[in-house]
Amino acid sequence: MPTPMTPRQRWLALFDGQPPDRIPTDYWTTAEFHNRLKRELQVQDDEALWQRLHIDAPRSFGAAYTGPKIHPHPQADIWGVARTTIAHGSGTYDEATHHPLADFETVEQLHAYPWPDPAQHDFDSYAQPIKNDDGYRIRRVGAYEPWLLYCDMRGMERAYEDMLVEPEFAMAALDHIFDFFAALNGRLWDIADGKADMMYLAEDLGSQTGPLFGLETYRKLLLPHQQQMAALAKSRGLRIFYHTDGAARVFLPDLVDTVGIDLLNPIQWRCDDMERDGLVRDYASRIIFHGAMDNQFTLPFGSTEQVITELKDNIAHFAPARWICAPCHNIQPLTPTQNVIAMYEAIHALGVLRSR
Repeated sequence: MPTPMTPRQRWLALFDGQPPDRIPTDYWTTAEFHNRLKRELQVQDDEALWQRLHIDAPRSFGAAYTGPKIHPHPQADIWGVARTTIAHGSGTYDEATHHPLADFETVEQLHAYPWPDPAQHDFDSYAQPIKNDDGYRIRRVGAYEPWLLYCDMRGMERAYEDMLVEPEFAMAALDHIFDFFAALNGRLWDIADGKADMMYLAEDLGSQTGPLFGLETYRKLLLPHQQQMAALAKSRGLRIFYHTDGAARVFLPDLVDTVGIDLLNPIQWRCDDMERDGLVRDYASRIIFHGAMDNQFTLPFGSTEQVITELKDNIAHFAPARWICAPCHNIQPLTPTQNVIAMYEAIHALGVLRSR
């Protein structure tokens, strides 16, 4: 019997277009569900949980900001954004409630704003863990999701207005955000010295029923910087894990052909124009599909049998493709524990059969 692959070897096999020993798995969840799952399974830490459920989750590495506090709001982060914990019944989310760019009117104000310094991070504390990592799990280093950050800094309504009526203002802010992350990520990748495997590149481009904005707007405001960031990562040998929620089909040619993504997450196939067979038909030879286990209906509200049926459907739909089994976004607090356990136990068994 061949030696089982490690989680990292499974991911790298898919990136290289080779068959793994079984369908790999990943794990996205809210803190509330994550802590509950560890309690109920009586495991002490994340690694023990992943081992218990055969989850091939990545390890993420980064450097903490160590510079001075540069914004007067007492709860402000390094960007000047302050957040409030909002309860929604079964859990909480931290929502941006202070938008430091909300009242800005000119590009000159943007240039004068105290943008954070990417050099003011604790790179020494980052260097040792990444250099000493044992390579058992795939290593994710670096992230870039600028439009979400701009919405937090500007306020979502004004940010979307800027797309149409003040695009030069929006682009000036996005230029500052890009410069920060290009410098920060570049430093992280240089320190990693070849041990970083992939980066997280993201922007939510779709709603439940269609794109959040037009293709030409995306190409003008967001595509150039995404392409540049991906090129920086690829120049250092990293693969691109790309996240977008919702009905984002119209953007895929640009993401695949121009940005050069290697993996698409989370495959919300219930959204308009995101049917699995069409995605597999058009992109199976070029990207990995990640996700597709529905966290809005099946996992929280379905029976264990329905979860396993959906899992089998996904195995069938993605049979011609490279697929990583995972929830199609964060598992929510109201999700029954037995449904999640059933998903991971079933894919561990059925994924081996599929790979044979």
